[in-house]
Amino acid sequence: MASRWSLVWRDRPSEEAALLNPAFCGELIARATKEYERLRAAAFPLPLGFLVLPLVLHLPTLAVLPGRADTTFATWSADNEALLADLPERTLRLRPISREAMLFLAQHRALMVGAGGLRTGEKPMRLTVKTAASTPDVDDIRRAAGLLGRWFANQGAPVQILQTMGVTP
Repeated sequence: MASRWSLVWRDRPSEEAALLNPAFCGELIARATKEYERLRAAAFPLPLGFLVLPLVLHLPTLAVLPGRADTTFATWSADNEALLADLPERTLRLRPISREAMLFLAQHRALMVGAGGLRTGEKPMRLTVKTAASTPDVDDIRRAAGLLGRWFANQGAPVQILQTMGVTP
């Protein structure tokens, strides 16, 4: 039997197709990438790109993400250990969606995927915070994706971030 991720878009459940489409998910990864690059002047590590969607699209986790990128990462992770317990499973479940979003952006040259990680491409997405057709929830998700890029840029090595969150690199 085919995986639901291998279904053509018109055959996917409408709620999943609306929330998990490659353009929207790609926008979230692009926001994190842009903010990481801005602070670090380096590529956004590819493994961290796979954490963006499981963190910002999970409403309980979104609700407790810090408001500032200088929040102590280890303390936040310890305080939210119960929410992070299923992060490895969420990351695995959303891996095909994250990959599809990155490939979509790469095909449109909005993102470059290389050995060093993710970089803004030669035709970057316009990442305005407020679009004409949006909701406060979607705006919160967009802001959180940018925050993750800044927050990860303020941390140590990507492997430390992954281990703190319980995700195996």
